Amino acid sequence: MVAAPAFHILFVCMGNICRSPTAEAVMRRLVVDAGLESEFSLASAGTGAWHAGQRPDTRAQAAAALRGLELTGRARSVTDRDFVDFDLILAVDDDNLSRLKELAPPDATATIRKLADEDVPDPYYGGASGFDDVFDQIEAACRKLLAELRA
Repeated sequence: MVAAPAFHILFVCMGNICRSPTAEAVMRRLVVDAGLESEFSLASAGTGAWHAGQRPDTRAQAAAALRGLELTGRARSVTDRDFVDFDLILAVDDDNLSRLKELAPPDATATIRKLADEDVPDPYYGGASGFDDVFDQIEAACRKLLAELRA
C-alpha cells in the first residue's frame, strides 16, 4: 500500500493564472528534485472566478519555460472543501490572505498563511519582466518553504 502524501498544499492568488500556478510548478520541481514527490500533494486556485477554466497567462508560461518548467492545469476558484482537503493554504499577498480568511468555512482545518513574508506582486497588468521578477521571488519563497517543511 502506498502511503498518502504528508503535505497537502494549495497556493492561492487572485485569478489562478499567474502567481499561484507559478508557485505550484516551482514547488513541484523542488519536491521532485529532492526526491519527495510521494510526500506532497500540490495544487493552486484563485480567490476570484474571473479566469475559471483558462490556462495560465502566456507571460507566466513563458517565464516558466525559460526555467524549464511548464505551467499546467486550468484556473479554478477556492472551494469550501479546499479548507478541509489541504493542510496548508498559502496566499501570495495580504489581500488574498484576507479574502481566504473571509472564505474559510466554520469547519476549516487548513492552516492559512502567506507564502512569503513580503507580498508577491501581481504581474498581470505589467510587462513580461514582472513575470520574471515574480518567478524569482516565488522560487526563493518555495525553497524556504520546503526547508521549513523538511525540518
